[in-house]
Amino acid sequence: MDRRTAVADAALAVVAADGMKGLTHRAVDAFAGVPAGTTSNYFRTRAALVAAVAERLEERDLEAWEADRAETPPADADALAGRLAHYLAIFATEHAGLTRVRLAFSLDQPAAVVAGHERFVAILRQLLDAAGVADAGLRARWIADYSDGMLLHQLTTRHDEPVDVDAHRRAILHLIA
Repeated sequence: MDRRTAVADAALAVVAADGMKGLTHRAVDAFAGVPAGTTSNYFRTRAALVAAVAERLEERDLEAWEADRAETPPADADALAGRLAHYLAIFATEHAGLTRVRLAFSLDQPAAVVAGHERFVAILRQLLDAAGVADAGLRARWIADYSDGMLLHQLTTRHDEPVDVDAHRRAILHLIA
């Protein structure tokens, strides 16, 4: 991994831990363990740093999706609901930091997450189409909305509870059917 990417990853970690207000060049330098001024050498302004975090968030989201994606799309609604529930569990647990960053951006820099959200809805629509689900576009939006709410609650009010993948599979199946 090159140093620019490592600094962007450190910036992601800063936002995950401290929110958008904690995102400063100095905080990223400290978290990355690099000399003072390194972050500002790569990202001169706060706007450039925010843009880099948004870009890296998108890259990491796609990496996580690809690493966990099945080779073939789920063939039916039940299999698809199970796959999506599993994916949500991953973003509520091992990739919770990415989810925290996405939620922080959604509130503070909503324009920065629009493209990623639209990409997620498009992927959902493709999966729903492949599974033969009617009204795939509308149902993709419902699932995206459910996913955002589920992840918010799992990381906040339900942070001490394990993710009930089967309950989420049933809820997603209800949205699909």
